[in-house]
Amino acid sequence: MRLEHPFGPVADERSKVLVLGSFPSIRSFEKNFYYAHPRNQFWPIMEKLFGTELPDRDSRRAFALEKGIALWDTYASLVRSENNSSDAALSETVVNDLPGFLKEHPGIRRVFCTGRKAFDGCRKRFPDLPVACTLLPSTSPAYAAMKFEDKLEAYRQIREVLDAH
Repeated sequence: MRLEHPFGPVADERSKVLVLGSFPSIRSFEKNFYYAHPRNQFWPIMEKLFGTELPDRDSRRAFALEKGIALWDTYASLVRSENNSSDAALSETVVNDLPGFLKEHPGIRRVFCTGRKAFDGCRKRFPDLPVACTLLPSTSPAYAAMKFEDKLEAYRQIREVLDAH
């Protein structure tokens, strides 16, 4: 079934980095926000990196904006195999206008992709972006090949870029 992205990006004039996922999981569709699956490690990683608690959608949105973290996804629409949030279940993808987004948010200095599907879509469709695009490990519960501590260390790059600006 073809799906359209159900919600817009989280970004404003303070945004300094863009965290780019592939497409919302089934749970994120239900919760109407990024990385909403209870076992997704994105928000626990942010909590550890910044020494804070982010218990709900509103606190997470406010945190991202305050810290300069924009949230969006590579794909605007696609076909997903039924009841499967895995990136492997995504096909017939249509990308979002990433170059246009970066023009609208000129403060963004780096794009961090949360997984291979997001990264491949970003780099293959937009090889000449004006900012670096960095692959980070997926925070999805489906990606269990890497320990939380190792993912946390990889995501430390986000904090380093933010602290440098």
